[in-house]
Amino acid sequence: MTAEPTTSVQRRVLIVAILASFVAFLDGAVINVALPAIDRELGGGLPLQQWVVDGYLVTLGSLILIAGSLSDVFGRKRVLYAGLVGFGITSLLCAFAPSGVFLVVARALQGVTGALLVPSSLALIISTFSGAAQAKAIGRWTAWTGVAMIAGPVLGGIFVDTLSWRWVFVINVVPIAVTLALMLTLKEPDKGMGGRVDVLGAVLGSLGLAGTVYGLIEQGPDGWGSPRVLIPLIAGLVLLAAFFFWQTRAKRPMLPLGLFRVHNFWVGNIATALVYGALAFGPLMVTLYLQQVVGFAATAAGLVFIPSTICMLLLSGFFGSLAGRHGPRLFMAIGPMIAACGFLWLLMLGPDVSYLFNLLPAVLLFGVGLSITVAPLTAAILGSIHPAQAGIGSAVNNAVSRIAGLITVALAGLIIGEQLDRAGLDRAMLCTALLLLIGGVVSAIGIRNREPAAAPVQTAID
Repeated sequence: MTAEPTTSVQRRVLIVAILASFVAFLDGAVINVALPAIDRELGGGLPLQQWVVDGYLVTLGSLILIAGSLSDVFGRKRVLYAGLVGFGITSLLCAFAPSGVFLVVARALQGVTGALLVPSSLALIISTFSGAAQAKAIGRWTAWTGVAMIAGPVLGGIFVDTLSWRWVFVINVVPIAVTLALMLTLKEPDKGMGGRVDVLGAVLGSLGLAGTVYGLIEQGPDGWGSPRVLIPLIAGLVLLAAFFFWQTRAKRPMLPLGLFRVHNFWVGNIATALVYGALAFGPLMVTLYLQQVVGFAATAAGLVFIPSTICMLLLSGFFGSLAGRHGPRLFMAIGPMIAACGFLWLLMLGPDVSYLFNLLPAVLLFGVGLSITVAPLTAAILGSIHPAQAGIGSAVNNAVSRIAGLITVALAGLIIGEQLDRAGLDRAMLCTALLLLIGGVVSAIGIRNREPAAAPVQTAID
């Protein structure tokens, strides 16, 4: 598909890639403002709220690796078709959930199908664009997926206040239908390269993450000494160790550890873990605090982040282009530090929250910093590996970002306590800012400008 010179084809590929990943990112963010309403209807308190978020992230983060292999084996478009249809079905299961347990299970299934969307959509861009055009396309992709993560609370708030929290899942059907219709216009062959996938690796990774996250979440109400916490936590850590051991022995590993010998790839993924861990945790805590403590309506809490959305829309493509010309290091260093200042600003919140003086400056700093960071970060990581491995490369990077968010959300009870109050918010903002600052330092020290793409390494499709 790379050789296709038709601009209209590239434009349609970019739209499909944006829409396909947009729905997965949107669903991860739209849920934030719906959590208090879900708790009021289904009960469960903070542990249920954490599980509604992390049930999705556990399967998404653990299976996104094998999804990247599937996209390379069977073709990006085939995997996208399966993911879109499955995501629509599981979204409806979430919408009609009769209990908290049913909702968590449905969210986990939704994460399975969501894992098929992101690596395949980004791999389509990598295989269609090249050079500076690729960097600009990635910038637009990251702008819209970043918008989904930040604008999600706005849409969620409107649905919660005017209809029901269940509509945050029903609405997924609309972009899915549009994306499927657009994909029918892409006639280029995409049969994949064949091969096999690492099923054992997927099982070990998924169960290991699930056990570890279960222990981290349940330690809040039960304590570290409870068998309900210790047994799954220890089992999860053992399974994760077994996963990495298996990846060094498997002939066709799900996680090709050889990719991490590529300098910008491993440094960029460390920065990804820090930045996206902060991105998942900080805005969630702010949204919950504004609703549960300050008394904001769901829509008002969601609207707080509109300026960040505008920043992402206006600036991400611009900074992606600059990074394509000048290299990503400066942008990856400065961006997270600016975003960190936004969360530190929130330490000055008084008893009476003023949007103009307390929230708006913080949100603008966060939005500008994120706009500077995301496109150069993605381009640096994917530009460092061979284009033939775009699927698994994007899958690894997205897995790192989802797992980082999964862990930070799971640690929420440990950081803020059993109930979110002002002191808990301050601790959360300090932790968020610290993650971003470290991410900026790692990028400033470790990222290399103009690193050429590495030769292919052994993967599950070799």
